[in-house]
Amino acid sequence: MDLTAIRAPVSEDIQAVNALILERLQSDVVLINQIGHYIVGSGGKRLRPLLVLLAARACGYDGVAHRDLAAIVEFIHTATLLHDDVVDRSELRRNRDTANAVWGNEASVLVGDFLYARAFEMMVDVGLMRVMDVMSHATSRVAEGEVLQLLNTHDADTDEKRYMEVIARKTATLFEAGARLGALVAGVPRELEDAVADFGLHLGIAFQLVDDALDYESDSATIGKHIGDDLEEGKPTLPVIRAMAVGDEAQRQRLRVAIETGGREHLDDVVSAIVSSGAIDYTVQLARKHADLAKNALQRLPDSPARRSMEATADFAVARTY
Repeated sequence: MDLTAIRAPVSEDIQAVNALILERLQSDVVLINQIGHYIVGSGGKRLRPLLVLLAARACGYDGVAHRDLAAIVEFIHTATLLHDDVVDRSELRRNRDTANAVWGNEASVLVGDFLYARAFEMMVDVGLMRVMDVMSHATSRVAEGEVLQLLNTHDADTDEKRYMEVIARKTATLFEAGARLGALVAGVPRELEDAVADFGLHLGIAFQLVDDALDYESDSATIGKHIGDDLEEGKPTLPVIRAMAVGDEAQRQRLRVAIETGGREHLDDVVSAIVSSGAIDYTVQLARKHADLAKNALQRLPDSPARRSMEATADFAVARTY
C-alpha cells in the first residue's frame, strides 16, 4: 500500500484531526500563529497521529476521542522538531526553510514550548489520567534521547548499542505512545494494549533506521533535507558506526576524523566507505527486522482494514525513499 491506501480506513478521522490541529493552534499572539501554521502546514507523513487513529479503530473503538489524542501527539512531535532544528542548526526540513532559519532560534524554541503546553492542555480536556501518564513519560523519554544524542555527538567511539538506545528514546518512544493511546482509548485489556504499543516501538525504530540510511543514499530533493546533515553535525548514526566496525583501517580513520570534526568536506569519503562496507544494507536489514517484529505484535488483533493498514505502515517505513 502507498500512504493514500494506508490512510483510507481513517480518512474521515484524518480530516477531523487536521481541522482540530488548526483550531487548537490559534493564539492571540501573531508570531505563534505564523510559526505554528508554517511548521504544521509544511507537509510531512504524519505517521504518529495516523498510528493513533489506526490503533484505536483496529482495537474496535467507535468514538471520536482518539482524534484529540492524535492531535496531541502531533503537537508534541512538532514541538520536538522546532527544538531539534535549533539544536542541530538545521536550515532545511521537508524541502522548506526551517522555522529557525526564517524567524530565528529564540522564536522557534518559544513556539515549541507553546505547542508542548497546548498539548498538555488538550490532555486535561480529554480527562483520562492514563493519557497524562503515558504522554508525560513519553515526553521525558524523548528529552532523554535528545540529551543522549548530544553526548554521542563527535564521539567516534559510539557503538551500535548506544545508537540504538538513542533512537529507541528519541524517535520510537512517540510512536509507541501514540499506538498505546489508540489502544487505551479503546479500552482493550492491558496485555493487548502492550502488544499494540510494541508495534509502535518497533515501527519507530524501523522508521529511524531507514531515515539514517537515506541520509547517505538518497538526494536532498527526495528526502527534503540536506544530504549528510548527520555527518555535518557530528552524529555517528548506524551506517557510519557499521562502516567503522567492518571497514579497513584506512576507512576507519577517515570515518573517525569525519565524526570528530563534522562538516561536509569528508562526505565523499564517508559515503564511499559506507557503500563499500555494506553498511546501508546492514541498516536496512535491521529496519526490516524491526518492521517484522512490529507486524508480529499485531497477531492478537482481529483482522480489519485498520489492522491491515498498520501492517502496511511497517512495510512502508522500510520501503520508502523519503
